[in-house]
Formats: sequence, C-alpha cells, structure tokens
Amino acid sequence: MNNTPLRILHVEDNPDHAHLVHRTLARHPVASEIRLVEDGEAALDYLFRRGRYDDPDESPRPHVILLDLRVPKIDGLEVLRVVKSNDRLLNIPIVILTSSEAEKDVALAYGLHANSYLVKPVGFDKFNEMLEQLGFYWLGWNYYASEVAAN
Repeated sequence: MNNTPLRILHVEDNPDHAHLVHRTLARHPVASEIRLVEDGEAALDYLFRRGRYDDPDESPRPHVILLDLRVPKIDGLEVLRVVKSNDRLLNIPIVILTSSEAEKDVALAYGLHANSYLVKPVGFDKFNEMLEQLGFYWLGWNYYASEVAAN
C-alpha cells in the first residue's frame, strides 16, 4: 500500500457505533483514515463526488466501505446496488456492518456483490472483538489493487 493510510468510507447513522468503530480501528497498527457519512444519500454523493464532496481532495476514493444496511434517505442495499453496478466503483470492497441477521438481507447483500456481511454483536466486548478482527483482516492482511483507490 506504499505507506498510504487505508481509506475507509464508513456509512453509519448510529453515533455510538461509529465512535466504537473509529476508536477500535484507530488502535490498529495499520494507519487508516476514516470518513463518516450518516446516510445513504451522503454515501453516494461522496462516492460520485457530488455536492459538498465534489473536490477529490476532500473525497478521496476509499479502499474499503463499511456499510450499515439501515441508514436514512437511501438504504444500504440500494447504496450497495448502485456502487456495484458502476464500473468506476465496483472494485471497492464493501463490508456490510449491520444489526440485521435476516436471511433475506444476507442473501440480498451477497446477491448484490457485498464482499462481507458482519452482524453487529450485542454487547460492547463482543462488538469490540469483532472490530479488532475486522481491522486485522481489512487493514492488515487484505491486499488492494492500486486502481481501486485511484481518484
């Protein structure tokens, strides 16, 4: 990754969950830069560089997207569908990070080409442990093609 911090777009409307994710990933030995948006519309604006995200320096292409399914304005499944149907964005890995255990949601997410589906565990310790493992995989062990994060 040529010493560039791993850029993460985090789509999450729950401030407590966002804080925990950011705090846990900040402790990881691999440097990361997390951009938080609180709804699906803002996620798509960020990715397509629309509105307040039109400056590429302010909206660098993420290496990975952490996406909650239950976000306002445009739900996570629709964000996933739009991203994975766009030639310029489809190679960005998307990790669904949600509270939904519904088999329908899991099947839909994978059918729309999600790269991973994680259910937020109940309880701080289990959630924190899952995030640490997520950090090891996505921040430490996974390789990214340089064109994935190209502007």
